[in-house]
Amino acid sequence: AFSELQVKMIDTQQKVKLADLQIEQLGRVQKHTKLTQAEISTLPANTRLYEGVGRMFVLQSKKEIDDLLTDKQKTVDDKIKELEQKKVYLERSVKEAEDNIREMLLSRRAH
Repeated sequence: AFSELQVKMIDTQQKVKLADLQIEQLGRVQKHTKLTQAEISTLPANTRLYEGVGRMFVLQSKKEIDDLLTDKQKTVDDKIKELEQKKVYLERSVKEAEDNIREMLLSRRAH
């Protein structure tokens, strides 16, 4: 039981680290999107803008590009919130596993 708890705790800690990395990555995407939107907002309305699609570029209107960036921003925000909730749950699981291990060790010492 002790080794199972220890394995579970280590696995959960790795999942917390993975969630941290994903949140960090999404933070960079979020920052990039905001900077791109800020740059595009300074351009005149009739500016020709292109969206990168795979290995090609597609002509889009300024409004379409802005809408795409807004959607991307919303998606990233939602994913970050979801990952943060998952991280809180995982951290709680790690704490419970640590407490259980501590209790097992104390009960063994008592016997």
